Amino acid sequence: MSYREAYRESNEEVHERYELVMERILEIRSEHQVEEKFWPYFRRLADIFMMVDDTLKKEQAGELEHRDLSECEEMSWQFYYELQEGNYDRCYANPTVAVELLGEEFGALLCFLYTELRAAIPYAFEGRKRDITILCELFVQIYNCFESEEGVDKREIEQIIYWFFHDYSELFVEQSVREMLDPSLDFFIRIVMDSDLNDLSYLYRYGEYISSSELQVAEYLNTLPEEQIQQMADTYTEGYRLGFEVTGKDLGKKGTVDVRYPIGFERIVRAAIKNFEKMGLRPVIYRDSINSMGNRGNGKKGCFVKSVNRQFDYDHKSDRACYLDKAFVERRLEVLRTSYEKYKDLAAVYAGPAVIETFGEAPFRPENKPAAWNYTEKQQELNVHNANVSAQVMNQYIKGEERSFTIIAFPIPAIGRNFKEIFARTVEINTLDYMLYRKMQQKLIDVLDQAEYVKVRGKDGNRTDLMIKIHPLTDPKTQTAFENCVADVNIPVGEVFTSPVLAGTNGILHVKRVYLHELGYEDLQLTFKDGMVSAYSCSNFADAAENQKYIRENLLMHHDTLPMGEFAIGTNTTAYRMARDFDIADKLPILIAEKTGPHFAVGDTCYSHAEDTPVYNPDGKEIIARDNEISILRKEDASKAYLNCHTDITIPYDELDAIVAVTADGTEYPIIMDGRFVVPGTDELNKPLA
Repeated sequence: MSYREAYRESNEEVHERYELVMERILEIRSEHQVEEKFWPYFRRLADIFMMVDDTLKKEQAGELEHRDLSECEEMSWQFYYELQEGNYDRCYANPTVAVELLGEEFGALLCFLYTELRAAIPYAFEGRKRDITILCELFVQIYNCFESEEGVDKREIEQIIYWFFHDYSELFVEQSVREMLDPSLDFFIRIVMDSDLNDLSYLYRYGEYISSSELQVAEYLNTLPEEQIQQMADTYTEGYRLGFEVTGKDLGKKGTVDVRYPIGFERIVRAAIKNFEKMGLRPVIYRDSINSMGNRGNGKKGCFVKSVNRQFDYDHKSDRACYLDKAFVERRLEVLRTSYEKYKDLAAVYAGPAVIETFGEAPFRPENKPAAWNYTEKQQELNVHNANVSAQVMNQYIKGEERSFTIIAFPIPAIGRNFKEIFARTVEINTLDYMLYRKMQQKLIDVLDQAEYVKVRGKDGNRTDLMIKIHPLTDPKTQTAFENCVADVNIPVGEVFTSPVLAGTNGILHVKRVYLHELGYEDLQLTFKDGMVSAYSCSNFADAAENQKYIRENLLMHHDTLPMGEFAIGTNTTAYRMARDFDIADKLPILIAEKTGPHFAVGDTCYSHAEDTPVYNPDGKEIIARDNEISILRKEDASKAYLNCHTDITIPYDELDAIVAVTADGTEYPIIMDGRFVVPGTDELNKPLA
């Protein structure tokens, strides 16, 4: 079902509004009624809307599916060339440029508006006339203010933008909830399942910027035999199924799976969807956020492309600051509750996300631009409140103890000339013998379960010096503090992990270089006091305050502090070896990087929203370390228990001196010494480290 069909009931009214507003925009293109410095800005937006109109007409006529590759490439270039790195320094979506060209008073506002209105481009490819119409109406309303003979009132512009998002909250929020839950919205599913994947013009049906990365990935996958494609799909979907099985959750009660993938991987996704259908699951697929309401620029979800320009994403990740206040947040949360209630039957059968990630791009070191929107302290508090309550609402309708997930990752061509070889090695890593790892990891757990606390020390310039308090076992014969994690929800194998006791967890975590949520950190250091981050620093910027701001926004997610939600020991030395062989350690995603050394997550525990569901290791022992002193607060006030973030920070083996389990009587049992596993029966893990 296209969005045009989904909202057919309002088509007559929308059609009339659409025709009127497009007629006005056509007039604007030939007018010259605003101050000279603003005219090129409004003319450019009018030109974009005319191209959007042409695209929408092609979509309605069924012509977008029958374009040749050169026509597709030309249309994509016309829409997206200005965001590319070589052109971004002349683009109105660049906050610095907007302020320079449009002035201090209106530059930031019009930069925000320019970026927001560009959402009409992908809407046209989906046939979303209603959504295009309201964006066009906003554009005309703002333009009318600038052609006023009395001059432009900045406060009026701010109010127009504010009330636009306030008034349309119901539409935007309900739409996002439905997209995540309703498999009848199958625009993207039809691209995956019905396209001729050998004709790469199908990639342009998404309406996204298709770079050489998406083209090369799709072309490469088309060269692989069907058996290999099926093997990759089977690994991905079997991990999802096992996620339910090992946690004792009933997959039979579910009906939909949230398929998230990078565009270009359709051949694998098609095979995976067929696998999911055999499990009784229909796919839901939606687009990565393209507007500020959906938190554009804050990580990838849904189906997505390699960023046209990561600095553009970074510049606009806080755009909601333009209109965020308490009334808006409360309105949004009210609509969120109403939307989940409306779609509660669909929410009840939602099984959770099945995610394909990519890696390979060089670590990104962003420029902090003074002209970009930034949250005030009050807005940061509102963001935290909004995230907390949103998670509670979602969990009310999509219960954490009933859902699961899986994540797998593959490289993209940006990783370098060894792309095909690295891709093949990644497939091997994703299919390692999990039974072998399970046995070796159990030997580690048998030692770790004796510990009152664990000491972790770095070496060769790594300043890590930590003591991690471990949950005590009241019955070691039936209980364990560590989960034996193989290849189910998190692919590839392997790690053992626990939720530390916060009181008594102290010290310094330091990594020389790390890549988290697509951002690079140099010389990152976190200090923990009773399990909570008490100080933090990095050396990305010359100014210490700028480094603090960078960490608070992008790692602490606007919280004043975060707990250590997880302590783990990664055991995938084969992945570590691959990273060293190809010199790509700084390009690995968290998913793989966390398996290549000990890691520490700041934020929620791994059992967030499912702490009361018993979990067992393969040996039958119950994992009792599912709570910490923060998450247990859910029994009093859920808003104090969950942080809605979880970021793993890994120390690579070559920066690791020792991990030692220390018992209550002071006896020390080494786990790793000088970067090598020393527990009897784990020698196999050291072979890739030689």
